[in-house]
Amino acid sequence: MPHRTRVVIVGAGFGGLETARRLAGEGLDVLLVDRHNYHTFFPLLYQVGAAEIDASEIAYPVRRIVRRWEGVRFRMAEARKLDPTSRTVSLAPPGDGDAAPEVVPFDHLILAAGSDAHFFGVPGAAEHAFPLRQVEHGLALRNHVLGRFERAEALTDPAARVAALTFVIVGGGATGVEYAGALAELVYRPLLRDHRGIRREEPRIVLLEAGEGLLPGVPERLGAYAARRLDRMDVEVRTGATVRRVGPREVEIEGGETLVAETVVWTAGVRGAGLAERWGLPVDRQGRVRVAPTLELAEAEGVWVLGDLAAPTGEDPPPMVAPVAIQQGAHVARSILRRVRAAEPEPFRYRDPGLLATIGRNAAVARLFGRTFTGYPAWALWAGVHIARLIGFRNRLVVLVSWAWDYVTFERVVRLILPLREAARLEERGRSSAPPSRP
Repeated sequence: MPHRTRVVIVGAGFGGLETARRLAGEGLDVLLVDRHNYHTFFPLLYQVGAAEIDASEIAYPVRRIVRRWEGVRFRMAEARKLDPTSRTVSLAPPGDGDAAPEVVPFDHLILAAGSDAHFFGVPGAAEHAFPLRQVEHGLALRNHVLGRFERAEALTDPAARVAALTFVIVGGGATGVEYAGALAELVYRPLLRDHRGIRREEPRIVLLEAGEGLLPGVPERLGAYAARRLDRMDVEVRTGATVRRVGPREVEIEGGETLVAETVVWTAGVRGAGLAERWGLPVDRQGRVRVAPTLELAEAEGVWVLGDLAAPTGEDPPPMVAPVAIQQGAHVARSILRRVRAAEPEPFRYRDPGLLATIGRNAAVARLFGRTFTGYPAWALWAGVHIARLIGFRNRLVVLVSWAWDYVTFERVVRLILPLREAARLEERGRSSAPPSRP
């Protein structure tokens, strides 16, 4: 039997899925690996944290996606070790540190493991702030926000109520702006109606941005529009505000000011997934792997890096956003097929499709095709693009219904505080009672 080129893809995000889709049916043996059995639509994760949609509406089973892709298999596992000399990667069941790893050979390895929150060394941020990088983060944040209102209504001490009802968002990029708007609509509409013991003037939402304006990297007028819109939604926007320390009940800002708050949401930045550093790969200050312009690791032919994890040499790294990962996934797939056909890969060139960010109902900003839009046209465009990009007809339909219900009734569908810790404890009990894995 002739040798089939073996391709292992680590990460079932936008880039990993695009690579697998492009390689399907090409006569290759493709193994897609991820520690979760679902793909997450990250652009709407903030809405999970704002009780606007449920986590199941932005997640889709990976096996369901790939089952019709010829030559593509899925494995729910963690990539533990890379050996570029023997051209093998070690896989193990996620969360099972005692399991004997399975050594999987490859001809091509694609690292598309994504990114983690970047706390920039701010003391206390990793311990006390809520990131928004995984489904679990969105659910935990939703629980926490709803729980602060439950807690505040039972408090009589004014200072304790201020801490419980103050919400600080760090980072004025697209995610921070979108979450601030979604949180304001949750807090000042359904939550105040639900909690009649809390006065309208008690909740406080503060958006902190270290730079001079919101939405860095886009035309200034879009950032100014976002700031004005958030101000009308009773979000306090503070630019030039660098966070110095995060505590369990406070945020210290450069210059000496301290905000008392039990909720700090960190959207200030991301860095490449820690997997690359653990494997000893060459990374920059953002934890991104330094690769050739073709996205191939110079030290190991056949090892490719894409998405948030890749920093091509010879140019400024592209932004850490989904369109980059999708374009790079398509590029790596083409490069592998060129190699199979004895041709050399070409350098990657990013084509910027623009930016879309919503700021509550009927308001958004857009930069597309060299033009900028604000208000309702941008909001309608944002909604249409995000619905179209969601994977799965059911997810598109349910999200559309959730948005329509919220739009008509000013209500939120999923104001549920779920027992996540108990679920995790029971899952761990089941894992510990399972028979040991065999090599």
